[in-house]
Amino acid sequence: MIKKIDWYIIKKFLTSFMLTLGLFTVIIIVFDVAEKIDDFVEKQTPFNEIVFDYYLNFIPFLLNLFSPIFVFITVIFFTSKMADKSEVVAILSGGVSYLRFLRPYMLSALIIGFFSFSLNAWIIPSSDKKRVEFENRYTRNLENSYRQNIKQQIRPGMIMTLQSFNYLDSFGYKVQLEHVEDGVLKSRLFGDKIRWNDEKNTWRISNYRIREFSENGTETLTKGAYLDTMVPFDPEDFFRRQEDVQSFNMKELDKYIQLENMRGTSNAFFYQTEKQRRYASPFSMIILTFIGVCVSSAKVRRGVGKNLAKGILISFFYLFIIQFFTSIGSKGAMLPILAVWIPNVAFSLVGLWLYRTAQK
Repeated sequence: MIKKIDWYIIKKFLTSFMLTLGLFTVIIIVFDVAEKIDDFVEKQTPFNEIVFDYYLNFIPFLLNLFSPIFVFITVIFFTSKMADKSEVVAILSGGVSYLRFLRPYMLSALIIGFFSFSLNAWIIPSSDKKRVEFENRYTRNLENSYRQNIKQQIRPGMIMTLQSFNYLDSFGYKVQLEHVEDGVLKSRLFGDKIRWNDEKNTWRISNYRIREFSENGTETLTKGAYLDTMVPFDPEDFFRRQEDVQSFNMKELDKYIQLENMRGTSNAFFYQTEKQRRYASPFSMIILTFIGVCVSSAKVRRGVGKNLAKGILISFFYLFIIQFFTSIGSKGAMLPILAVWIPNVAFSLVGLWLYRTAQK
């Protein structure tokens, strides 16, 4: 049963959290506008597109990404103020156990974590597609739409090589497709040009030659002017940025994981790490809330300032650990599920130690 003291802490928690989000939103917008103002002016970007297509979709993504840290700082801040006013001492002296005192904090963290996962998994990916489209039109360097000397395994046993490809007109030159089975070359296709048909999701190869090799050493040559083929590869795969993964919902993320696993590329580790991160983020909010209460519930001489400084140091260390293990998981040096969950497990142990030593 939720009592008056629970509502008091929940209200303080959620109100302080929203104020923290609002403060960081203003800071983020100021710095981002300063960075991109030249691109906006040079390309005469409409003001309504800047506000509604970009910032309205960019800010939720960024805030949700760092929401565990915002939760942690919020808990440190308002709990330190409660301790400084002797409110925590009064609550515990009134017969409330420390675990019971923690309950409204955990409930608030669960609520925020639930909404965070929902945003991360479905809502933000839907809106983030508009942000990516905006960046493609106004802020990204179009010179990066041209690639040379591309070599990519598009599925197990099939390797595509391109001398060059232009994303703007979907044209590639000097294409080669090799089909290999059990280390033996079965066929090789050459083409002077290749173009992507976005409506049919097919490639058209111009002036093609196909050389097929049999087991007895004979060779068959086939030529033609045009060949439409269902090569399992999308031009966007050449130019997709890793940060665009936020525009994938959970179903799309699973699809790309299966696709990259089929192709045998290392990109699968990156997508798997992102998927695990979305599951781990809500749990990290609960863990950091637990740590935050244990760190800041005791009344100290220097009050809020000392606890806040301690909290900021812990949050920076947490960010470093998360980034370090995420990078390892994304590159395949460690199983993504381990890379993402090890920081949570480690900080859970830290939280238990802080709980045992907390002033009760």
